[in-house]
Amino acid sequence: MEADGLDWLLGPLHQLVSWGAAGAMVFGGVVPYVPQYRDIRRTQNAEGFSTYVCLVLLVANILRILFWFGRHFESPLLWQSIVMILTMLLMLKLCTEVRVANELNVKRRFFADFEPHHFWRWSSFGDYVQCVLVFTGVAGYVTYLSIDSALFVETLGFLAVLTEAMLGVPQLYRNYRHRSTEGMSIKMVLMWTSGDTFKTAYFLLNGAPLQFSVCGLLQVLVDLAILGQACAFARHPQKPAPHVAHPASAKAL
Repeated sequence: MEADGLDWLLGPLHQLVSWGAAGAMVFGGVVPYVPQYRDIRRTQNAEGFSTYVCLVLLVANILRILFWFGRHFESPLLWQSIVMILTMLLMLKLCTEVRVANELNVKRRFFADFEPHHFWRWSSFGDYVQCVLVFTGVAGYVTYLSIDSALFVETLGFLAVLTEAMLGVPQLYRNYRHRSTEGMSIKMVLMWTSGDTFKTAYFLLNGAPLQFSVCGLLQVLVDLAILGQACAFARHPQKPAPHVAHPASAKAL
């Protein structure tokens, strides 16, 4: 009888924990960008945040959704990708509006210009949407033609999680190039680290495809490297350079 009573209690509890973990997977990934979004809105300065982070996450999550059509994985991971795509588009919209407002007498750049030197540095949010739609269309068409190939599907899954594992690399490079983490939200990186650690543990415990677990571990290492930069640059701040007038178009990566 005691065992039956305990099962009656543990069953709903286990279900509740499962729902909580699934909810954390779906929405936990967007939480780190809340403080960065608020900082950009408050300061009207987007230079400290690399918009290439948005590019990496958009590509990674589009590829992950396409991977799902070839090999179904858990639904929370699929919904996480959808929510993340919407979040990155919101971040791009804000960063573009702020950057363009701060640029004076600078030539406007458009996706339709097809200028490699100005890729992902366009003057309108609509150009970013066009780029995302073109990439999704091309990648979706290739996936449709090759969906019956197990090698293609597994490669697609690996590219999706490997791209996401490179999430922090643009920010890592931006910090290294400027020898500073000024303008970067430390809260965002701390949330990256905790979220990626939780996500990797979720992959391992729920038997997600091997690509997910390996690249999750890589992502945690990149997060730790960025935190190391923050500590190093705080102890040895860059000496202020003599005041020089910079062109308004000189922006962070």
